Amino acid sequence: MKKWSIALLLLITVLATAGCASKDTTKTVTADGKTDYKGLTLTLGVQGTGGLFAKAREEKWYEQAFEKLGVTVKWAEFQSGPPMTEAMASNKLDFAGLGNMPIIAAQAAGIPFEIISQVLDGKRNTAIIVPAKSTLKDIKDLKGKKVAVAKGSNAYNLLTRSLHDAGVEASDVQIIQLQPNDAQPAFDSGQVDAWATWDPFITINTLTGKGKVLYEGEALGVLAPSFNIVRKEIADKYPELVSTYLSVYEKSLQWEKNNHTEVTKKYAADYKIPVPIVEGMLQRSTSINIPVTPEITAELQKTADFQSSIGTIRKKIDVSKIVNNTFINEALKSSTK
Repeated sequence: MKKWSIALLLLITVLATAGCASKDTTKTVTADGKTDYKGLTLTLGVQGTGGLFAKAREEKWYEQAFEKLGVTVKWAEFQSGPPMTEAMASNKLDFAGLGNMPIIAAQAAGIPFEIISQVLDGKRNTAIIVPAKSTLKDIKDLKGKKVAVAKGSNAYNLLTRSLHDAGVEASDVQIIQLQPNDAQPAFDSGQVDAWATWDPFITINTLTGKGKVLYEGEALGVLAPSFNIVRKEIADKYPELVSTYLSVYEKSLQWEKNNHTEVTKKYAADYKIPVPIVEGMLQRSTSINIPVTPEITAELQKTADFQSSIGTIRKKIDVSKIVNNTFINEALKSSTK
């Protein structure tokens, strides 16, 4: 399998889209002292159609909050994080929620963005799963096997780091690049021997009896925290809008925490799965919305250093330079008033 570079692909995207026109926006202050961003459209990215954002989209919480400021909201759906950062590189996406590996690759590629809050702790939301009847018992058993993974994702970082720690060369494993929509049928039909993935796919496959966990991230010492990020131009020009975004995210999070029965029924309908599986998902991956701590920044740096050492990204980076807790601190302060 030929070596590839996420950083190179993203850099090509940046160069190909350089010079994109900025949004035609007029920022004014109204008679009552409020700021009006007439003409500004913000594109919010989500992975899939269910989960935390589904309720907010149905209730139009983001639209209502931003329309008061003269801002129009658009939504864009993605299967995983790497396509999100590619869209952000071409100014086609302003906000996104995604994992640490796509963020690291994007920073290495020079895509301008900032991390504005942490949304998952990353302990159990990535895993390597195998079919229920599989005889594989250890990471070393993956040698010579076909393993599905979305390259550039948190799960890819889990797979490559766990192979390295087990003394297995990545070239000795048949790594098959598949997004979740293609990985699931490949896993179901036995076309792959294992699947490095994230939730809800871990819980769906384990609780339905289709698969079992070979190893979770926490057990392997590989955390996979997820974050909200914003395009740098938006953060620089419209900082108050970034805080607004996080305030609405916090509103959605509080709805999820305070309405358990409604949440489980809704998520079951969204994902077309039984309620008990939703219960398992919520236990495995509990949503948060907090500042990025020094400890999490250090974990991000560990991932960046490892991926640099194996050539996935082409240069060393300092992840602390893209962490900005200003907006989440402001949003959380406002939500308590």
